[in-house]
Amino acid sequence: MTRQRLYQTEAIIIKKTKLGEADCILTFCTPHLGKIQGFAKSLRKPKSKMAGHLELLTHSMVSFARGKNIDMVVGAQTIDSFLPLKSDLDLSSRALYVIELVAQFSADNQENYTIFRLLLDTLDRLVRENDKELVMRSFEMRLLEAAGYRPQLQHCLSCHTALQPVPNAFCATAGGMMCPECARTQPLAYPLSVNAQKVLRLLQADDFSIISRLKLPPELAVELESVIRNYLRYLLERDLKSVAWLDTLKHI
Repeated sequence: MTRQRLYQTEAIIIKKTKLGEADCILTFCTPHLGKIQGFAKSLRKPKSKMAGHLELLTHSMVSFARGKNIDMVVGAQTIDSFLPLKSDLDLSSRALYVIELVAQFSADNQENYTIFRLLLDTLDRLVRENDKELVMRSFEMRLLEAAGYRPQLQHCLSCHTALQPVPNAFCATAGGMMCPECARTQPLAYPLSVNAQKVLRLLQADDFSIISRLKLPPELAVELESVIRNYLRYLLERDLKSVAWLDTLKHI
């Protein structure tokens, strides 16, 4: 059975690469096609009719024509432009971090509706919710789970005993927590406070309607950001480009 030459899908634009004088290659997160790319001819010309519908962080209905090496974008209509994310530097930096992570943890051409829905919900929460840090930490933990990297937070990964409410240690190379005794054999494991462990488990187990009720002291927020970021860095074997900008804006 041959595939239709023309097809259409919901998509969120997560990457935009300039090509030549006016063209672009766009990367999309879609609900049923996974992460896909499309060639947008003359998109950067001032008179382009599609440009406004194919900006980064835009949720659109996109039409494609199948090509030999890459499919061509032939139409687009905005569903949600998420304008606040593009007009505020802090929100922009957070949203760019989010889509960079999605791009890194999404497989090409493999359906993952969970990641698409998570991305859409996270962009919406960044606009609506007051505690942006909670939105970010919740997104990171959900993305890790959807991508198959859910950290073990209930039992020691070495001796397999249930963790006690004490400062246990997180070990990125092992993929989760270790009890204090086993952590002594892992030089890269570092202790986490009891409260940090509780919040990580909550982020992993509950929906955002419950998570949003949390009030994190600044030192706990920093601890959570540090442990998750270190785990992401280990998995990706590098820092994300957007992290430097995110950190710079926090200190302005």
